Amino acid sequence: MSLSTAGGPLGPHPSGRFTPPIPTGVVYVEPHPRRIEAFVGGERVIDTELALLVHRPGSTLVYAFPVEVVGALPHQPDPDAPGYVNVAWDAVDEWREEGRVLVHYPPNPYHRVDGRPTTRRLRVEIDGVTLVDTDDTVIVFETSLPARLYVRPDLVRTDLLQRSDTTSYCNYKGHATYWHAVIDGRIVEDVAWSYEDPLPESAPIAGHLGFDRDRSARGASEMVLREELPDDGRGIER
Repeated sequence: MSLSTAGGPLGPHPSGRFTPPIPTGVVYVEPHPRRIEAFVGGERVIDTELALLVHRPGSTLVYAFPVEVVGALPHQPDPDAPGYVNVAWDAVDEWREEGRVLVHYPPNPYHRVDGRPTTRRLRVEIDGVTLVDTDDTVIVFETSLPARLYVRPDLVRTDLLQRSDTTSYCNYKGHATYWHAVIDGRIVEDVAWSYEDPLPESAPIAGHLGFDRDRSARGASEMVLREELPDDGRGIER
């Protein structure tokens, strides 16, 4: 995330520019002196503060380890960090960084989540029924991603929402719960999500609801979403 994906400086659609331009395909490798642990079957198989972080354009962040710390785990040389190796994320049962359990990928030290109270308006309609229309919102600025608006549930027609079985996890926000809309008996799936117990850096959106901008942008006939957001120059339909 952050440096090498989405709108990050090494990502496929950087929101800014280098002066002078840097060569295509530049990889950034840096020391990462945090305690990294990996477990298989409850046994600790990696415990080191000697990892590197490797930022490759268009790819998620990866750890690179000195070969001697990975033991018998399957590994391969990192082409951009001579003398270091990569271990596939799913080669172990659990990864931890300074005690925090990780999911999907290492957290990025350049990734930041800022939630600020705002008067930017959010309006969501489904099949002509208004679920929310308010300017009492929280705007979330997340590194390399477009801004989003979240809203307190008391400002939403929660009587028209039904908890979904869908869940997801973000290393910066935590576990997400998803919500269907039920309009005149018809279920419109996963139109919203919330973080009931977010990680500390995302505390301002605890319990708030965000709505699926992508569904609206694809022209889904049942959903119309309007967000008053800053123009970030990425051409995102809002």
